[in-house]
Amino acid sequence: MTKDIAPEITQAWNRFVSGAAIDDGIVRAEVAASWQRCSAASVNPYHNGVSHLLLDQRQLEDLRAKKRSLLQIARLFMTNLYRFVAGSGFIVMLSDEHGYIMEVIGDRETMTVATQLNLSQGASWVEEEVGTNGIGTALATQKPVQISGAEHYCQKVHFWTCSAAPILDSQGKIMGILQMSGPNWKTHEHTLGMVVAAVEAIKNQLRLHLRNRDLSLLNNRLKNVILTVSEGIIVIDKRGMIEQINPIAETIFCQPEAKIKGNSIEDYLGESVSVREMLARGKSFKDSEVVTYTSKGNTNCLSSGKPIRDDKGDFSGGVIFINPIPQNKHCVNRGSGEPAAFEFAAIIGESKELQKGIKLAKIAAASKSHVLLQGESGTGKEVFAQAIHNSSSRRNGPFVAINCGAIPRELIGSELFGYEGGSFTGAKSGGRAGKFELASGGTLFLDEIGDMPLEQQVSLLRVLQDKHVMRIGGYQSVPVDVRIICATNKNLREEVRKGTFRQDLFFRLNVITIFLPPLRERREDIPLLFRSFYKEICTKLDVNPLPVDSRVVTYLSQYHWPGNVRELQNVIERMVNLAQGQGIRPEHLPDEILFPDPSVSQPERECFSDSAISLKVLHKVNTLSTDQDKLSIKMLLARNERQEIINKLLACQGNISHTAKEMGISRNSLYKKLKKLNITLS
Repeated sequence: MTKDIAPEITQAWNRFVSGAAIDDGIVRAEVAASWQRCSAASVNPYHNGVSHLLLDQRQLEDLRAKKRSLLQIARLFMTNLYRFVAGSGFIVMLSDEHGYIMEVIGDRETMTVATQLNLSQGASWVEEEVGTNGIGTALATQKPVQISGAEHYCQKVHFWTCSAAPILDSQGKIMGILQMSGPNWKTHEHTLGMVVAAVEAIKNQLRLHLRNRDLSLLNNRLKNVILTVSEGIIVIDKRGMIEQINPIAETIFCQPEAKIKGNSIEDYLGESVSVREMLARGKSFKDSEVVTYTSKGNTNCLSSGKPIRDDKGDFSGGVIFINPIPQNKHCVNRGSGEPAAFEFAAIIGESKELQKGIKLAKIAAASKSHVLLQGESGTGKEVFAQAIHNSSSRRNGPFVAINCGAIPRELIGSELFGYEGGSFTGAKSGGRAGKFELASGGTLFLDEIGDMPLEQQVSLLRVLQDKHVMRIGGYQSVPVDVRIICATNKNLREEVRKGTFRQDLFFRLNVITIFLPPLRERREDIPLLFRSFYKEICTKLDVNPLPVDSRVVTYLSQYHWPGNVRELQNVIERMVNLAQGQGIRPEHLPDEILFPDPSVSQPERECFSDSAISLKVLHKVNTLSTDQDKLSIKMLLARNERQEIINKLLACQGNISHTAKEMGISRNSLYKKLKKLNITLS
């Protein structure tokens, strides 16, 4: 509608609501059709504009959660669209397929006017509720539409103009409506074109998002297949570089996937004619004998290969299946725990206490003596045990782990020593080898040894002395050659004193004792651990690494870590999940890390928000003296300075000159503060 015919539209509207026919020469066909629908629905043209359909806060939150993908994608384009009209009295909004507004972007003054018109989150703008309007008419016609001035059916919004366009999914169904609204006298014919262009961009991005989601789902299904098959699987590209392996292949190669990916298949299967033929000519092969080369020795395997072809039929890679012949002792880990994947190079930390433990562990690796690892839960005792095994003369033998505290006391004997068929109710008819037999020629890791029942301690001591084991229900002893590594979070000397641990067993095991420091005693290692775990977890969760606020590592370094390294890993994984594609920030940390002092009450915790510092906190500033406390206060002051600058920028609508003037500083000084406090202008 042009400004020239606005008075005529108003007259036509007055005549229609008074009962006269619509003047087809003045009123556009789509507007006339909408007026007819509104009249048929008994919409009051003098309605105050407030819809009776209004979502409560819970319903609105549920709707926004349901439409999260659409909101995340549309918000970027809405923000860009708003930049073109910022300060002109226009707002940009997004509704769902039922006309409920989910998001509104605009300046404060215009948002106030919009709220008075009920153009706010949770309000319904379907035609049958509030008459002809951008959102409602676009929903009714499923087409882009611009409604200006008296073209609105309800008089209250005659001073308003709306340009709206539907967002359609791949099946042509409406997912939502994008609308730009503002004062009627600022109507421009290109406004609707801008909205339509933004909608097309949103639709393209949604299609890309769905395609990526489908690919991710397919990839996860394929991963599950790879993880559950009983053969070793290696996925290679057309150059023969390894892209993926499954846990069985990790066991065969005695290395984790992370160390193998990116290397040539020839590094592990040698000069296999069959593999070479597949790479050169894309030929499949079956039951070809190959030799796997690892740092722990060579293994004869049967292998089969299938080529992978692209949509043109060209060779683009392949899948290789391998099975050891015969199943050697390395494969015992399939039935008794994870393979020993860790080596000393995988232990992260430069602290004096940790390096002392590593040095002693390397001495233990060169010895044949038993080892006792002592440390709190989560300090990495099994990592040390695996590293000792992998650096020892038994590296080519199996590594078998058992948690003595996780097995019911009535079953631990059968787990350790095995049983003969029919020896007790539920026993397998053929019997089963115990962990000692499975670990023969290698290492047996007894985790939480301090929780082993006294009656089994006697049996364990006998096996260590005789180097023979007798299965439960059996009559013949079996020789075993096992190196024992034990771990505990208890003080075994104290357990001996209390009578819960045998003194003679303690002396037998306590040959080389290694104490692993808790994380709170090696805080200087936390930044190193964070970087390593963060990268590892992003890979595990299949997300791209995000920027990390420097305050996060500071908070982590100040926390006392009762769960040690394991707790740190869990906290990092929590933050990656909560970030939802945004940067890692302090608010993603658990409360116990942000507010570690149990004496701090809830009202005092609120003082740590981005609002001004309260008198309580100022009082605390005057009484704190340690370096750590000073660091916390420094961070608190920086946080409040940051929020003050953000508030000034918002008040000045992002104008640097005005903001600097308000703060009484130069533009250059303000730019320096923005950079220092990580404030980005969009």
